[in-house]
Amino acid sequence: MPIVTCEAAVKYLMDSQVVAIPTETVYGLAANATCDNAVAKIYSLKSRPQFNPLIMHVPSIEMVEEWACVSKFAKMLMEEFWNKRGASISFVLELKKEHPLSLLALAGLSTVAVRRPNHPIALDILNSLPFPLAAPSANRSNTLSTTTVTHVLDSLGRNVPAVDGGICAVGLESTILDITHDQMMILRQGAVTEADLVLFGAVSNANSDTAIKAPGMLSRHYAPQKPLKMDVTQKQPGMALLGFGSCCDADLNLSINGNLSEAASNLFRYLHELDRDPFSSIGVNAIPNTGIGKAINDRLKRACSI
Repeated sequence: MPIVTCEAAVKYLMDSQVVAIPTETVYGLAANATCDNAVAKIYSLKSRPQFNPLIMHVPSIEMVEEWACVSKFAKMLMEEFWNKRGASISFVLELKKEHPLSLLALAGLSTVAVRRPNHPIALDILNSLPFPLAAPSANRSNTLSTTTVTHVLDSLGRNVPAVDGGICAVGLESTILDITHDQMMILRQGAVTEADLVLFGAVSNANSDTAIKAPGMLSRHYAPQKPLKMDVTQKQPGMALLGFGSCCDADLNLSINGNLSEAASNLFRYLHELDRDPFSSIGVNAIPNTGIGKAINDRLKRACSI
């Protein structure tokens, strides 16, 4: 303890315990999604609001079809983005009247968000279990998401069992797409962008009036302890500067070459580093609001405290 093998993780999960597991996006705090007691441990450890639903992690489309309404359109998108592209996207679907999922994990909703992680460790664990895993990011609520196992242990404590899968490749939570009426609405920005989705039909975006149907829709989320400010061009006294592109005086640079995918992968890890250093605030260079840059800016806006 707390670093455990995949085999030990499966035993913990079968015994209604929580385990932090790696995915390609961020580390997840996983538990049996069909067990209220197991799910309650997630909310307790994270100090997470109980009106904020959890994403169900699954190994296959077939498992989703057992308890959610998967239309031809939904199945086509799942096959395209999960099976063919291995993309980081969660789909919001209507639940069947009879389903085994914890009502606590669903936050009382009649819909459910599902995703198939693109990570060998996560898939090995999921394929060893007869149930889906509820697995929000493995950090305390309203703090920075975790992209290394060290982040997990620093945030949740050294008694939480965790599987070490190295640094998460994508570094941002999955795109969440509501397709409950075979119409696409992005509820949370991520690596799968509107440009990827418009090939399959019209796409809309949730706004501040949209009811919470999935994680990541709270106005304040993903926040460091220190005040954070966006679109900073010049350091202020005591400020740590997180640069992008050709920034000469940055304390850390998300991507010297201006690569947005690299910036996304580094975002939470670098914010963790600057949040621990002796600075009074964190400033971030402007990030282009295109492609995955929209997801980066979404996380930064929700993290801002000034």
